[in-house]
Amino acid sequence: MESINPATGERLRVYEETSPGEVDGILRRAASAALAWRSASFAERARCLASAAGLLRAGADENARRMALEMGKPVAQGRAEVEKCAWACDYYAEHGERFLAPEMVATDARRSLVVFRPLGPVLAIMPWNFPFWQVFRFAAPALMAGNAGVLKHASNVSGCALAIEALLREAGFPEDLFRAVLLPSGRVADMIAHPAVSAVTLTGSTAAGRAVAAAAGAAVKKTVLELGGSDAYVVLEDADLPRTVEACAAGRMINGGQSCIAAKRFIVVEPLVGDFEAALTARLAETTMGDPLQEDVDLGPQARRSLRDALHRQVVESVAAGARLLLGGTVPDGPGAFYPPTVLADVAPGMPAFDEETFGPVAAIVRARDEADALRLANASAYGLGAAVFTADLARGERIAADGLEAGCCFVNAYVRSDPRLPFGGVKDSGYGRELGEFGIREFVNVKSIYVG
Repeated sequence: MESINPATGERLRVYEETSPGEVDGILRRAASAALAWRSASFAERARCLASAAGLLRAGADENARRMALEMGKPVAQGRAEVEKCAWACDYYAEHGERFLAPEMVATDARRSLVVFRPLGPVLAIMPWNFPFWQVFRFAAPALMAGNAGVLKHASNVSGCALAIEALLREAGFPEDLFRAVLLPSGRVADMIAHPAVSAVTLTGSTAAGRAVAAAAGAAVKKTVLELGGSDAYVVLEDADLPRTVEACAAGRMINGGQSCIAAKRFIVVEPLVGDFEAALTARLAETTMGDPLQEDVDLGPQARRSLRDALHRQVVESVAAGARLLLGGTVPDGPGAFYPPTVLADVAPGMPAFDEETFGPVAAIVRARDEADALRLANASAYGLGAAVFTADLARGERIAADGLEAGCCFVNAYVRSDPRLPFGGVKDSGYGRELGEFGIREFVNVKSIYVG
């Protein structure tokens, strides 16, 4: 299993695959550790999470550099990702006990209540695009709830996986409670079927979600799936153009556009579409692309050349189908997996830039006649992860976000992002279940009814 620097194409390190016997031992020891950990007090669990938060902040520079080398994230964005992980640890350390407190229910019993108890080892199959955040997004609530965690990370960020395992052990969590295994995706089904695994969480493509759901269903194991997205940003005629363009640019370019909740389709009503095209193109043209180890770089390389080439194919095919290329759209000379900020106008259903998830810095602008047409186009997608609407009328925006857009996370006058305080997840082909917030910590617990007659 190779780790390749996507900025240079140079091999960083070769990791030895975890053998089947080692995987079996790791899973069985995680199950034993979970039995002991479930008896740990909330105060003890919170102490370990708070310690993890401190270690994350102390090692922010080192871990940002690790992400830059393994998957191309600019170091400034890497430090922000580490801080967000620390925030999640602090959040669940503070609120986890309250979220899992017993709830009394009035019935005909002398006493009846609902309690929340851990399930056991949770297998986490995580992607490369946010190598730390994706892991802590599941691990902080799962560990606080009394579960164990076993991480099967993307093969190109094996160094990040091992670093997280070491950090949580240093934070005081029991040695076998959180472990990383280094495996190709072809071996995941065997792990799901293992009797020690109690539940599965996946962040990845819709195709990967279907495969994991099928394997987990055959084994009758709970799953949470956070899958792809083709987030639509609806821009109405009364939107504040400068503020809207700034939010749309940030939403499209975060993490080099390699995010399930990145802004992908900008659906703009006709009175504003020409001005929006010009303003967004000018804003994205200011992006600094280069070495992710440099502090002033906004856009590093794509994580792999194959991903860059797939993105370019989507652009070329969309232009061939009638989209107008306003910016970018060419593969740079030289080493690495770089792709420039790219803007396509006149994008329509049937084009890859509309129908598929564009996982990179490609903005697709779609023309709409009015609000109703914009919502029709926004919802004309197999995906339903995030969405946003921009309007000066906040009541109108909230109505559209609540009832008009088909997505799990809808924002008004802001770009879509995850927040430890709010549940996160999608509908349709973007998956099911929720992470984060109170709903997230309750996904991997036994919601147990107690009846005292």
